[in-house]
Amino acid sequence: MPEQRNALPFEPKGSGKVNKPASGTPRQEAIPRYVADRMARRVAVYAGLPSLAGMGVFVGSYFLVTRGIADIAPGLTLTGSGLFFLLGLVGLSVGVLTSSWDPEPGSLLGFENFKPNVQRMKESIRAQKQQQKQEKS
Repeated sequence: MPEQRNALPFEPKGSGKVNKPASGTPRQEAIPRYVADRMARRVAVYAGLPSLAGMGVFVGSYFLVTRGIADIAPGLTLTGSGLFFLLGLVGLSVGVLTSSWDPEPGSLLGFENFKPNVQRMKESIRAQKQQQKQEKS
């Protein structure tokens, strides 16, 4: 007998039902584990390196100014680090969208997977919208 509980204030309507798969049935995942791991590694590289560079701009500017090597305007430091952090933000999406969904890992940069993954994303959004329309009817 499934547990009955009160829905939390931020839960969508209808989420109070607990749908557990039968004990012998394997659980189907939206994203396979090997793909999720691959996405995590790519995000760490594509978002992590620019973010580290953004922090490095602050450290490098501080070092250059305090040693008297260069006179760097604070606005230039802020702009430079901001651009790297923005690049890191773009890297989050690129890291996910360049991951291969095949069991084989694909190429190093993975840009050949970008277009098919964008198509998958569009189809998924379209299917969710269609499902929501059917539920409202």
